[in-house]
Amino acid sequence: MTFDITIPVLNEAETLEHQVKTLHAYVLQLYPNESQWNIVIADNGSTDQTPNIAQGLAQTFSNVQVVQVPKRGVGLALKTSWGQSKADIVGYMDLDLATDLQHLKPALDAIEQEDYDLVYASRLHKNSTVINRTFKRELASRVFNGLLKAYLGVRFSDGMCGFKWLKRAKLTPLMEAGAQNDGWFFSTELLTTAEWLNYKIYELPVKWTDDVSSSKVKILPLAKRYIASMIALKQLKPRS
Repeated sequence: MTFDITIPVLNEAETLEHQVKTLHAYVLQLYPNESQWNIVIADNGSTDQTPNIAQGLAQTFSNVQVVQVPKRGVGLALKTSWGQSKADIVGYMDLDLATDLQHLKPALDAIEQEDYDLVYASRLHKNSTVINRTFKRELASRVFNGLLKAYLGVRFSDGMCGFKWLKRAKLTPLMEAGAQNDGWFFSTELLTTAEWLNYKIYELPVKWTDDVSSSKVKILPLAKRYIASMIALKQLKPRS
């Protein structure tokens, strides 16, 4: 099994080096064979020193790679990175490592050993632990996921959590089924189209710590974009 961990970044000069080194050290303990995995920094159009720091990390570690994304958008960053990958499994996590790294191995094991097609972290699972999340963000998350279930008829519990893994061979069918958004909604599209295609999906309860101080997410503008994206995605839903 080989796997790539993509980290989309935008103007993360202050934390990039520390976080990538933390992640690299952790993964190296679990998987000492460095030819088995890569960390891919997908630079999303940064205007600070992020690209230079990323290149420095790539020079330091043989299995850290940098992908330059032509324009901004998390979905575009993931599609660009995964489209260049040759790994068996591709996935992503946020640079703030909000999802505890202890969940990496169970996610990969679910695909490799139990033959799941896609694994997603859920902050809304009854066994999950969520730390430091404000009431406003918790409410917005629950409302959004409720809308997804009501409007798109999906069954998954958390479409927005930035910790997802899938068999790379399944990516093209997912994109052909409608996972095409260049922004954050791409993460939700992956789960929605996976359900449409009857993929074997694993819901992973996680320990998740919200780093409110570093969040760039603006809830109201994001909500408007998500609703528009939901409407567009529903047009692609296969008729039962």
